[in-house]
Amino acid sequence: MAVSAREGDDKPELADSVVGGRHRKGGPQKKKSGPLHFLRETAIIVVSALVLSALVRAFLIQAFYVPSASMEETLLPNDRIIAAKITTRISGVERGEIMVFRDPGGWLPTPEPTSSGARSYLRSALTFIGLIPSDSGQDLVKRAIAISGDRVACCDGQGHIVLNGVPLVEPYVDGSTDQVRFDIVVPAASMFMMGDNRGNSRDSRYHLDVNNGSVPQSAAVGRTVLTVWPFDRFSTHGIPEIFSNPAIVQGAPN
Repeated sequence: MAVSAREGDDKPELADSVVGGRHRKGGPQKKKSGPLHFLRETAIIVVSALVLSALVRAFLIQAFYVPSASMEETLLPNDRIIAAKITTRISGVERGEIMVFRDPGGWLPTPEPTSSGARSYLRSALTFIGLIPSDSGQDLVKRAIAISGDRVACCDGQGHIVLNGVPLVEPYVDGSTDQVRFDIVVPAASMFMMGDNRGNSRDSRYHLDVNNGSVPQSAAVGRTVLTVWPFDRFSTHGIPEIFSNPAIVQGAPN
């Protein structure tokens, strides 16, 4: 008697499938999709980008506004500059660098209390992650004229700052530089800071009664390496050649 190929109403079991070299039961599976999956992936990307940006700001580079005219014409008020933190942390502060540093105390007026509205919180958050330049009111930017152990004085017969016995010919300086007479040795782990606009810079010369006017190197935030805005002022900021003079590098004469 002939027997049917199908007996009864039982459905055959689904065959096992092999996909990508992996054995799966039940045939091919659907890929995850839908708005929730898209939102989750987008959130992961955004959060990762923000964390990376915050880490870059904390350890590598940070953007700042130039707060005053004390560095004209090298830097102008409201220029956006980039400070490299990593080089300062690795090699310390070098003579001739334009440094962003925190107020060591008494250099800046007490900042006005900031508002506590949503706009203020948003600005603080964007500054923290590095999306807008820092404008805390407690940062300064000036040039490191001398560092630990250097002897620096004002001035020689031509009005030049004298560093370790060498007159500094500074083409970047705007105006005269002899507003304050002094002759000091920079204390250990410190830096003597001066603005390029010497006639309009309340710098180390005006704080000689504290640490010989010098700023602790621990207050250094980073070396200014770029002006990035306005775009027509885009420029790099290296160390002027005068500071590589062997007599200066050797240090103060005995």
